[in-house]
Amino acid sequence: MSPKISLTRYLIEKQRGRQDVADAPGAIPPQLRLLLEVVARACKSISLAVTKGALGGVLGAADSENVQGEIQKKLDIIANEVLIEANEWGGHLAAMASEEMEGIYVVPNRYPQGEYLLMFDPLDGSSNIDVNVSIGTIFSVLLKPEGAAVSEQDFLQAGHQQVAAGYCIYGPQTTLVLTVGDGVAMFTLDREQGSFILTQENVQIPPDTQEFAINMSNMRHWAPPVKRYIAECLEGADGPRGKNFNMRWIASMVADVHRILTRGGVFMYPWDQREPGKPGKLRLMYEANPMGWLVEQAGGAASTGTERILDIQPTQLHQRVSVVLGSRNEVAHMTSYYEREA
Repeated sequence: MSPKISLTRYLIEKQRGRQDVADAPGAIPPQLRLLLEVVARACKSISLAVTKGALGGVLGAADSENVQGEIQKKLDIIANEVLIEANEWGGHLAAMASEEMEGIYVVPNRYPQGEYLLMFDPLDGSSNIDVNVSIGTIFSVLLKPEGAAVSEQDFLQAGHQQVAAGYCIYGPQTTLVLTVGDGVAMFTLDREQGSFILTQENVQIPPDTQEFAINMSNMRHWAPPVKRYIAECLEGADGPRGKNFNMRWIASMVADVHRILTRGGVFMYPWDQREPGKPGKLRLMYEANPMGWLVEQAGGAASTGTERILDIQPTQLHQRVSVVLGSRNEVAHMTSYYEREA
């Protein structure tokens, strides 16, 4: 029986690669390893709060809104505070940014500042909290540009500049999914040991799929390429695609992407006419970039419909974007409809 590999051992082995071979693929510096371990510990704390549910008094809405004007759930606020308090004192970070905060959070002067920037959506899928459906935490790590004082501008880096990204999904199992640039690994929380254990390495998304995830209630508001794509999927084997499709929609990006990483599929949250001035619903920095990189590292593709997500140069901390990601051949098929409209 092969020994269980903990997240700590996995990351230490990545760090050793840096010492053994200069610029080795996937090798990570010690400070990044320590940062990822702290993020994982914070996710364990959030998982515990989620598990308690009503017993912990964490269900329901809070009397506040986030920067996007969305009503916050109690667990949104708790998760945000857990991530800040866990990461601010370790000396690995210069600053943090969260979907739940208007501006950046600079590490206080009483703590040493590190060379990394951490961004996170503390609790993705908040609408599912009270109905006991899977939710999760998404995170992204950037290297701080050289300079004295950290600023919001330092966070505005394209997705391909990420040095680590991942999410933790709180479902029947608590699973941490991570990339440091050399593929995707999954770790399952062993509650008896209190450790994340490696359960799958080199995750690969099948290039073809017969499953899509989209909120069909918005169909009347979509752009023509999206309407055409979905209509052809719904025609099934009798239509131009020549095969039947299934639809899945959990209303939690973490859960929908986790399914795609596990068995393939395509996830779409496109622009629609309800808010024509906004390029999309999802946040580029906290959701699309980390998820896009994970999907690409697993052999999939991530696009806005017209361009690669990871190539977008951000201009705002809370910038929104249209998202199409998953099995690469299906993403290519979808984006070809945008090309024909151009």
